[in-house]
Amino acid sequence: MNLENNQRKDRLLITYIFCAVGFFGVGGLHRLYNGKVFTGLLWLCTFGFLYIGQLVDIFLVPSMVDEYELKLRLKAGLSPLGTPLNQSAVASQVHHLTDSQLMIKLLEAAESKGGFLTVTQGVKATGVSFAEVESALKEMLKSGYVKIDNDPITGAVTYHFHEL
Repeated sequence: MNLENNQRKDRLLITYIFCAVGFFGVGGLHRLYNGKVFTGLLWLCTFGFLYIGQLVDIFLVPSMVDEYELKLRLKAGLSPLGTPLNQSAVASQVHHLTDSQLMIKLLEAAESKGGFLTVTQGVKATGVSFAEVESALKEMLKSGYVKIDNDPITGAVTYHFHEL
């Protein structure tokens, strides 16, 4: 934890140094350093957005650094707190149903929703993983019991149980 605090302090210091350089005509380096490529290039080409953006960024640097470090942690497979994401702990909380039990629960969920069901709604109704629900729905699709469509409002993939 202490190492992470030191790294954050180092990143903050470097970011503030880059931000200060912006007042001498090379704006946006602090944004580029923290992964904000588009706005970093914009600041670079517009002298820190006519120095106004550069001035405002002095107050935004801590949140900019935190946001970038969070992205780095997630990319490395760490939780926001820096601990490893434990996939087996998540998997142990997922319910395991037989194929027929899963299909029955999906049918019940679809019936309660007027014959339409999305994968997310199936996961919520059954408690199993997205992959298992999607696999079961695709099997039902192959057998002809289900048709696939998109929700006209949200665009979500929707399974239509035409017999319900």
